[in-house]
Amino acid sequence: MQKIIPNLWFDNNTEEAVAFYTSIFENSRVGNTAHYDAESAKVSGQPEGSVLTIEFWLEGYQFLALNGGPAFHFTPAISFLVACENKEKVDRLWQQLSQGGQALMELGNYPFSERYGWVQDKYGVSWQIMFAEDMEIKQTITPTLMYVGDMAGKAEEAIALYTGLFDNSKIDNVMRYEAGEEPDKEGTIKHASFQLAGEQFAAMDSAQDHKFTFTEAISLMVYCDDQAEIDKYWNALSAVPEAEQCGWLKDKFGMSWQITPKILDEWLADSNPAKAQATMKVMLSQHKLDIAELQRAHDEA
Repeated sequence: MQKIIPNLWFDNNTEEAVAFYTSIFENSRVGNTAHYDAESAKVSGQPEGSVLTIEFWLEGYQFLALNGGPAFHFTPAISFLVACENKEKVDRLWQQLSQGGQALMELGNYPFSERYGWVQDKYGVSWQIMFAEDMEIKQTITPTLMYVGDMAGKAEEAIALYTGLFDNSKIDNVMRYEAGEEPDKEGTIKHASFQLAGEQFAAMDSAQDHKFTFTEAISLMVYCDDQAEIDKYWNALSAVPEAEQCGWLKDKFGMSWQITPKILDEWLADSNPAKAQATMKVMLSQHKLDIAELQRAHDEA
């Protein structure tokens, strides 16, 4: 089971977006769909019975799509690098993802790849499509974090925090800016690949004058086995008290995370709606999730 799952916050077009992505990527499928109940609808303002979340897989990599409304918007601070085994796949994905979207780096020949482009699709999600040439593709889709603005130059610190926190983690490769590559500071991260819980991630610094940063539109959801694990991640990551709600937190770099017990999905999907709704009500009242309180609400309903 994938431990860290990117959660994408859509503006009431979740079903359309998931159908689009699963139609163009290989080895893709749709999993469970959850709907707003009375409690979550009241808090969110979304219609009761409408789609809340959809789990889906692209290239074998799991995502969660959230139908959250217009509160947050995607930015290129988090993009998804797609490693392709041939140029034909690059061209096909570029053509499909760029329709109605915007090219951030035009499709072409670059020093690091003969065929590469960076595009923001029609929903606002950013994709880096790259011909992998002779590289071994272990994970086709890799979340890529870009540290900009006040966070430019802090990618290395963030990578150290994350790899030191998650088990089965390591830094695979680091490329640094050299002297003269202004505005970036010499020695900061040009591109780094690393693993968290056995999953591939990438990061980079950019001191260019970007007009964006991390937002809650993409968060990383961490499935936890028990309360001790929830406490571990929460205590190490949470740095913005006002951002804490329903298991969500924001770290000191501005990245959003969701720290959640694996069992919660089962409780919220209980065939007894009273139990599911009681669990949801308690979850919505919590900041850091408390498994014992959630279980009590579920079992006593």
